[in-house]
Amino acid sequence: MLEEVERWLTTRSWSVADRPPHKILAAKRCSGQSISVVLPALNEEATVGAIVEVIRRDLVERTPLVDEIVVIDSGSTDRTSEVAAAAGARVVHRDAILPRIPSVPGKGEVLWRSLLVTRGDIVCFIDADLREFSADFVSGIVGPLLTDPDVHLVKAMYDRPLDGAVGQGGRVTELMARPLLNMHWPQLAGFVQPLGGEYAARRGLLEQLPFPVGYGVELGMLVDALHLVGLDALAQVDVGVRKHRHQDGQALGRMAAAIYRTAQLRLARGHLLRPALTQFERGTDGFEPRTYSVDTEERPPMAEIAEYAARRVA
Repeated sequence: MLEEVERWLTTRSWSVADRPPHKILAAKRCSGQSISVVLPALNEEATVGAIVEVIRRDLVERTPLVDEIVVIDSGSTDRTSEVAAAAGARVVHRDAILPRIPSVPGKGEVLWRSLLVTRGDIVCFIDADLREFSADFVSGIVGPLLTDPDVHLVKAMYDRPLDGAVGQGGRVTELMARPLLNMHWPQLAGFVQPLGGEYAARRGLLEQLPFPVGYGVELGMLVDALHLVGLDALAQVDVGVRKHRHQDGQALGRMAAAIYRTAQLRLARGHLLRPALTQFERGTDGFEPRTYSVDTEERPPMAEIAEYAARRVA
C-alpha cells in the first residue's frame, strides 16, 4: 500500500462515534448548510418505507439534521411510491425529471437526475433495499462534510454479511472493483466499500462529475472525484453492518461488466470492441446463451445542463 494511502487511513477514516449528533447538529447550524437525502428505488416496497421512517423520525423530527428526503422511483411496478410517500418522503418519478432527455434504465441515471429535484448543499445517497436500517448511515457520512470544509465526498464502510457469514458480502467489490482500483488507481486502495451505495458529497462536487448511467456509477464517481479534488478531500466512516437483498451470480456478472466498462473508459477513453456480456443458463437442451448489453452511456456533469443552470440563477 502506498505511504500516502496509509497516512490517509489514519486521517480520513473515522467511526460514526467520532462525531456525536450534538456536534454534527452544531456544525450544521454554524455553517448554514442544508442536507438532502436521496433514495433511488425500483420495486423496494418491502424496505423503503422503514428507511424513510427512521430518517424522518431520527434526523428530521428528533434531531433537525436532514432538510429533505426524496425517493426517486425509477419505474417500480409495486407500491414503492405509495409506501415511500406514506412514510414521509417526497416521491419523484425518474421520467418526470428533465423530460427533454429520454431516461434510460440504471441507478446512475437516477442519481444524476436527482440533482435537479433536490436543493441540499450536501446530497446523501442511500440504497432503498437496506434492512435493519440505522440513522447512523446518514449522520455518519454527512458528519465530516459539516465539520471539515476540506472534505468533499464521504463513503460509508461496513460489514456485509452473506447468509449469516461475516465479511462474505461485496463479491463484485472483491473480484472486480478492488483489483481494478489497486492496480490502476492505488490511491483509492484504502476504501473498504468502494462500490457501496451509501455516500454523501457536496453539491459543488457532484455537479461537476459525469455519471455512468448504470452500476458503474460508484466506481466512476470515486475515480473522477480523486482526479478533481484529490485524495485528502475523500473520506470514509464506519457505520457498522449493512444488511440488504443479495443478487444472484449472473446479476453480479452483469454488474461486474458495467464496472469494468466504467474503468476501461477512464483508463483510455477508448473504443469498446464489444459492449455486451454473454452468460449461460441451463435449459431443456443444455446450456443456453443469454447476451446482455453493457450500458455504455454516461450523463455529462450536471453543471453543463441548461435547466440546472437556470434553476441556480432562479
